[in-house]
Amino acid sequence: MDTERGNERGVGPTSRKLTGQHPSEHTRRKARGTSGPARKLALLGGASVLLAGCASMPDNGDVTAVDQSPRSEGDSQVRVYGVPPQDGAQPTNIVRSFLDATTSDEADFRTATQYLAKSARRTWRPFQVTKVLQERPKPEPKVQPNREDANGYSVTLSGSQIATVDDNHAYTPEERPYRQTIHLIKEGGQWRIDRLPNGVVLGLSDFQRIYRSVNKYYFASYESESEEPKASRDVLVADPVYLRQRIKPITASVQALLSGPTDWLNQVTTSAFPPGTRLAAHDLALDDSNGLRVKLSKEAVSTDTDQCRRMAAQLFFTVQDMTRASKISDVELQDNNGNSLCTLSQDQAERDFAPAPLTGHSAKEYFIDADHRVVAMSDSATEPTPVRGAFGTGKTPLRSVAISRGENTAAGVSSDGRSLYVAALEDGIERGAPLMTSTGSAKNPDEGLTAPSWDGLGDLWVADRDAHGSRLLRMREGKGDPERVAVPGLGGRRIKAIKVAADGIRIAMLVEDKGRTTLQLGRVERRGSSAHPVLSVEELRPIAPQLEDVVAASWAGGSRLVVVGRESGGVQQMQYMETDGSASDAQTLPGVNGVKAVAASEDEARPLIADATEGIVRLPPDANWKTVAKDGTAPVYPG
Repeated sequence: MDTERGNERGVGPTSRKLTGQHPSEHTRRKARGTSGPARKLALLGGASVLLAGCASMPDNGDVTAVDQSPRSEGDSQVRVYGVPPQDGAQPTNIVRSFLDATTSDEADFRTATQYLAKSARRTWRPFQVTKVLQERPKPEPKVQPNREDANGYSVTLSGSQIATVDDNHAYTPEERPYRQTIHLIKEGGQWRIDRLPNGVVLGLSDFQRIYRSVNKYYFASYESESEEPKASRDVLVADPVYLRQRIKPITASVQALLSGPTDWLNQVTTSAFPPGTRLAAHDLALDDSNGLRVKLSKEAVSTDTDQCRRMAAQLFFTVQDMTRASKISDVELQDNNGNSLCTLSQDQAERDFAPAPLTGHSAKEYFIDADHRVVAMSDSATEPTPVRGAFGTGKTPLRSVAISRGENTAAGVSSDGRSLYVAALEDGIERGAPLMTSTGSAKNPDEGLTAPSWDGLGDLWVADRDAHGSRLLRMREGKGDPERVAVPGLGGRRIKAIKVAADGIRIAMLVEDKGRTTLQLGRVERRGSSAHPVLSVEELRPIAPQLEDVVAASWAGGSRLVVVGRESGGVQQMQYMETDGSASDAQTLPGVNGVKAVAASEDEARPLIADATEGIVRLPPDANWKTVAKDGTAPVYPG
């Protein structure tokens, strides 16, 4: 194949060596949102080698098997190493080979720095930022002679940028043209790079191979409401970051955790680790019993047992997310001398710190049937049954419904979108008067109340829409007076739908602006006093920026949503997205026609349910969509 094209794909015949190992169960999973070249895998003999596109192997590079256990730091199917610069290489080839070397699995970019002049080796900061482009940047040579340096040579890199990963490992979608210049000089008779931007720039397929999304975990901070009984101090919130998955991944995930929350979540989360806590041992791995022993610096030694267990819980769930193929048996924190500070077992972590108390243990899905009744179904049921209480009688036609996470209360919006009712799911309990009434027009289906949503604290959220905008409201415990929640970043846009996370500090919103509906995520900040809290939704950010029109979305895990929408000029699709706006590595979802609503459980093993052309349909794990009711609307899980 064409050498130039091979370099653009991410593997150059003279610039990278690859070594393979037998794939683990985890690495057989599909790559995150991959398409095209990133999906083309070639297995060579007994050693599995991943080749991005077509590439020739270097003459002096052997293919060697790497024998590693699934518990080791390098649980990966392929390793790529840079090749040093060749004598006499021309400037454009130097730049191409440098770009190849930055995609290697070297912790310190040692080979890449060999392409730099001495001055640039001292100043280049490769970890400052990672720019992700749709494809590898294309070098465009341009000679730039000048009086001071007649041998200077500039190469301009161009491409289509889609995201940025900052020095705190946070991913941000960022679509814009990319254009940067790299300057070279002659040093010792060889062309070397003397001026270049800090960080690295990668094509999407290289980024997906090198990096992996990992959830760090921090405790929710409810600020002015932190003293209320409903606000547990042990609610863990997932904070997704991107880490290089072959460079000491366990150690990297722990170091990322100790560095603190990303900027977006920092305002509403806290860490149990004392400020300045560092690792005292820098090569972490699970032991033979899948236990994790972590030596910490002196800052962590003076903590009491309760704080130590909370630190261990953050470590347990963070490292478990990185080592998904191996279940961690326990986490032990130690001082610098190896003395035990505390130990947290798997059972203790999942009993005391897993999000189940907020998300609940729902065994049922719910929707509104053709007779206006709210009905429920278990995963294995073939026929829905009406819920107990006023909403199961069909006497109150509803447009939408939300079931509390304890499954003892329901909130429903009347069919005209004007009235919000709350009723207990108990026999003999009457519906009662509306909890609130919309200011929007009953004649316009785009006005009135959105579907309500319960958080894990027992509070009820809804948005009221009229021709002039929308108001976000919260009702404490689903029975208090509606409280206005400010959304300063909303501007003149309208809220079309909302879904609050179980932790109550993140909210997903469908926002309409000039006929286009996007999915935005905001964080809920609680200020004011305990008697008079003031809530606001801050820093709205897009979750599926590539979708031109989003129809529906639902929380599908601690940092994941399922989203229904379409790209510009495309057809409707359903996919998983991470809360940082990146595509999830979850399985590809089979298509289903005409989806108007979708619901997912935060228990990722539960099926998806949707309102589609075929009726109410359900997608069990590792199966296809099946119709459970030909007529029905508004499918939901508790929440």
